[in-house]
Amino acid sequence: MRLSAVLPLCALLTLTQQRPCFTSGSPHLGFQAESPERCTCDVVSSEKAFPHQKLAALQKDASGCNSNVTPGQAFEMESLLLGLERRLPQLEKDVGMLEKENDGELFGALSLHVIENELFEIEQLMDKLNATSLADQELAEQATQQLQDLRSDMQDLETFDTMQVVKRQQANQRLKRDLDQCRSEILPPPKPTQLPKAPCPHGQFRNISGPMVYTAGEYPGSYKFGAWGRDPKPEPGKENWHWMVILTASNVFSHYVRQYSSLSSLIVGVSTPGNVQIHPTNPTTNTIQGPNVVMYGGALYYNCYNKDAVCRFNLTTKVVTSQPLPKGTRYNSKGNFCRLDECYPYTDMDLATDESGVWVIYTTNQDFGNLVLSKVELGQQPTIGQTWHTSVYKQSATNTFVVCGVLYATRYVDEKTEEIFYSFDTVTGKENFNVGIFINKMSPNIQSLNYSPVDQMLHAYSDSKMVSYKVLFQ
Repeated sequence: MRLSAVLPLCALLTLTQQRPCFTSGSPHLGFQAESPERCTCDVVSSEKAFPHQKLAALQKDASGCNSNVTPGQAFEMESLLLGLERRLPQLEKDVGMLEKENDGELFGALSLHVIENELFEIEQLMDKLNATSLADQELAEQATQQLQDLRSDMQDLETFDTMQVVKRQQANQRLKRDLDQCRSEILPPPKPTQLPKAPCPHGQFRNISGPMVYTAGEYPGSYKFGAWGRDPKPEPGKENWHWMVILTASNVFSHYVRQYSSLSSLIVGVSTPGNVQIHPTNPTTNTIQGPNVVMYGGALYYNCYNKDAVCRFNLTTKVVTSQPLPKGTRYNSKGNFCRLDECYPYTDMDLATDESGVWVIYTTNQDFGNLVLSKVELGQQPTIGQTWHTSVYKQSATNTFVVCGVLYATRYVDEKTEEIFYSFDTVTGKENFNVGIFINKMSPNIQSLNYSPVDQMLHAYSDSKMVSYKVLFQ
């Protein structure tokens, strides 16, 4: 402290060397002249020091509580309950079918095998549900105790608010709430705003369940690449039918599709009517190339053999029609889906279905390898309709699918997890690179992935196994 500033104040108190002089009030300021040329000032506060370390510890505990209790845990419980909700009616239906068949021979044995598998899956779900319930109960008890401790500590910290800033803020909030309530009682309620119609009748895509169906089908371990699912617009009498396409030649080509009258028939491998051939030889013109195929309206849509085109095979008339994609489209394994250390061969084109019909996802030289999405206009002769260009590189994704006009892309995380990381809304044109929905895989790779709007299921063909997941909407 400069002598010129201190000396007039201390002179009033008859400053002497080695004798402190104090002013009244709190905190106390003591001025002491150590020498004729130097004066020191001591500050003595009557208030307690604020416990900054305690506040930091409380903030850390609150953050830990938030990270421990997450929405994902609620989704896990919801997924398990959805699994039971789907399986129990199916079990009842299959038991009724067994009672009708009951011939003691082939059909009865098949139905018993299906029921045995369903009971085993239900038992697994019940075990997971019990374990999840116990874990959630223990977590709830810990969180309750932690919140009580946090509340007590926060009340202690409020004693340091000597100027009552926090109390005034709380009082202002109560007054504002009472004022709003008073206004709502006096003024007539405003008319509800007419919100625009949601593009998806189910709501917003929030998450997916754990595996609901897991089967090796009739060719366990034999064909690594393929696809399966349901027809979103089936022919009359085929509402419960499922279809499957397996790549029988070099894990690249196929020339037939198999159909099953029910999910149970697919699990035990009883196909009706067996192979529906596109062409007697394989591969040849207009047969299937790559695993990303779909069925819609009794027709199979796929990448034509050795062409940058979409083929449509009518299963009733056995007629194949095709539509070329834009010039510069990459095909013949030049624009594949990829994971960290390898690519999935001949996945240049991915066909997808949703509530509105059929889509094709591909890439072109003009787009420098980024994903391109086009609507396939339906009819005996398919045509390419409106097209959208995205900014996500195709080889950074492992698969794509479409839900309610929104394109989603996945990427490989590890052998047990796939992440839905990207979305593109065709209505708004908005992209999201941080979707953050995870798929629990039953095998390391997912060769094809397709959404079924009939039952809101996501069908995956994973290293020769067929797996399905329930799509959870808000």
